[in-house]
Amino acid sequence: MFALFSSPKSGFNKFKLAPPLLKGIAHAGFKEPRPIQAQTLPAALEGRDVLGLAQTGTGKTAGFALPILERIVRSEPTHPTALILAPTRELAAQITKEFQTLSHFTDVKTLSIYGGVNQRPQVAGLRNRPDVLVACPGRLLDLIQQGHARLDTIETLVLDEADHMFDMGFLVTIRKILKYLPNERQNLLFSATMPAAIRRLADEMLHKPHVVELAHQKVQPLIDQVLYPVHRKHKLKLLEHLFATDNMTRAIVFTRTKRGAKTLAQKLERSGHQAVALQGNMSQNARERVMGGFRSGAHQILVATDIAARGIDVPGISHVINYDAPTTAEAYTHRIGRTGRAEQNGKSCTFITDEDRGLVRDLERRSKNSISQITLDEFNHYDGDDDPRPSSSPRNGPRRKTGGRRSSGSSERSSSPKRTGRSPRQDRTSEDGPRNGPRSDSPRDGSETSSSPSQKKRPNHRKRRGPPPSRSGNRNDTSER
Repeated sequence: MFALFSSPKSGFNKFKLAPPLLKGIAHAGFKEPRPIQAQTLPAALEGRDVLGLAQTGTGKTAGFALPILERIVRSEPTHPTALILAPTRELAAQITKEFQTLSHFTDVKTLSIYGGVNQRPQVAGLRNRPDVLVACPGRLLDLIQQGHARLDTIETLVLDEADHMFDMGFLVTIRKILKYLPNERQNLLFSATMPAAIRRLADEMLHKPHVVELAHQKVQPLIDQVLYPVHRKHKLKLLEHLFATDNMTRAIVFTRTKRGAKTLAQKLERSGHQAVALQGNMSQNARERVMGGFRSGAHQILVATDIAARGIDVPGISHVINYDAPTTAEAYTHRIGRTGRAEQNGKSCTFITDEDRGLVRDLERRSKNSISQITLDEFNHYDGDDDPRPSSSPRNGPRRKTGGRRSSGSSERSSSPKRTGRSPRQDRTSEDGPRNGPRSDSPRDGSETSSSPSQKKRPNHRKRRGPPPSRSGNRNDTSER
């Protein structure tokens, strides 16, 4: 029946996995284990803790999914035995899909838990005693505190994209979840980068871990990286030029803010491109429609903020374009990792203004190589009025007219950080709100909340103390709600 797996030393057969799993691996189209899988599987199958340092798109999901499924298939438990924590809904959904694909010929049940949708189906799913839980931290903690979820039977814990969870302010929530888990368990932690806070968490969680490190903090060699010096007034023209000349089949364009993504997608649509925006304040159904259209080819261009840098796994992305340069080298690595996946070539194009030179130096220092630059003079100079404010800044409100009396409701007064209780850094938050609390889904930047000079409404002088906490007290899970 399983003659397909006759060679014991080839492919995944050397790991001595259960026949239904080998059949699921063939069903998924896997033939040879990728490096992260080859180095992770033996230690994970032995029950050892694992620390995996590898970029996105390296195949690490199968690296932790197969040992978990092997244990479940052999022992046939009647309660959840594995918990995978992921930072975003998209990533949780992808992990769940891969578990379901690999376990297609078994009876293993996997349940996704994340915010942004009604919790009732998830509560009902928990009553059915799934074998594997794939969860975002905030919604899981909510269900635990409501008494719907119990973790005292978990034998394996996986933290995937741990550095992204740190970036999004989830470490406090994760530490709360850890208190509900048994002390004796297997721990696997995967991260593309290793900030100090994640290193401390790994030291606390992992016991003599098997360390797998693949090109840590280096980008995949299959990605052709190019920097384009550009005046910020010419970014859109340069983007149009690349679309016309660079043989793009499917592209992700990254902006720094939600409003910038929406505006750019609308401009591209008006120019005749099949473009759509993916933003953090979308409902889950809206996100699924956007991603479904992008995967099917109905949209060839996805304009996204950094929330998509970790949660998107779409085959055949030919280009990643950093329309707004990322703020750190780590963010750059995660963005361009959307292309050059599964042994396919890809290209990243990063628009560099004068303000981004520090990022370039940091990237070249980390990679120990210079990144090629292509300078197109028609896009690198601007002869008009050089407005010092960035075009994608969320604070591009209408300018106050000079002359005349200024009313108490002027845009300058009402959009001041002192009046709104938010710092300039919070105004620049690109995707998921302040690190320590959720934001409203509605835009709250100065340009959209300020009053016109003709309005007589007095501004609210009371100091805002921040958004109210959720019913569960968790204020960190902004990407999932």
